[in-house]
Formats: sequence, structure tokens, C-alpha cells
Amino acid sequence: MSAKILMVFCDVTDLWKNEERLYEAIVRRLHRQGILGATVLVGVMGYGVHRRIHKRGLLGVSDEKPVVILAIDQEEKLRAVLPIIVPMVKEGMINLVDTEIISMGTSRPAIEREQSEAKVESS
Repeated sequence: MSAKILMVFCDVTDLWKNEERLYEAIVRRLHRQGILGATVLVGVMGYGVHRRIHKRGLLGVSDEKPVVILAIDQEEKLRAVLPIIVPMVKEGMINLVDTEIISMGTSRPAIEREQSEAKVESS
């Protein structure tokens, strides 16, 4: 099944309206909008537009660890949430990339369901 991945890059310390972690606020909005799935990944090291390297410090503690929010769904659904998500990200990058869902952890892989649905539509 063809789909897209929305990738949002930010720092773990970024806040939304000075109170909630940005990554939490974004995931909650994606959930409310019915997006198929979202995951937050904390990076070990990285840098962005300011060219300042972010990494875990002594004992693995750092205030500015990089974070990536991955959300997956059909392109139309992800594009529909962009007007909500884009203004939330003051610093960071947002990407939309192609992907193919092979399985969603159900008894039948997504690719088989898509082929079955295509056969029904062509009949």
C-alpha cells in the first residue's frame, strides 16, 4: 500500500506555547486528526540549520537531544494536517517522503489487502 511518512525534526527541549513538549503536542494533534500512526525517536547526535551539534552529554544527559517525529498515512491525510503542524515548528525541518506499507502487524500484510481491493474494484 502506497503511503507517505511525515518527518518532523526538532529538539527534545522545544516547547509548544511555552508549556508542553513540542513532540507531545504534535503527536496528540496527529492522533486527534486520525493519522494512522506516529512515533517519536530520540537521537544520539545531530545538527540542524544553526550548525550546532547536539548530542548526549556526560552520563547520557543533554538538554538538546535531537528528536524525529514520524507519522505515516495516505498523502492526502498528511497534507491535510500540515496547516496544523507547520506553524507549531519554529525551528526544525518537516519532510514528506514516499514509503510502502508492507505489513501493519495484522494477520494479512497490507500489500495483500491492497491487491485484493484492486481486484474487487476492477471487477
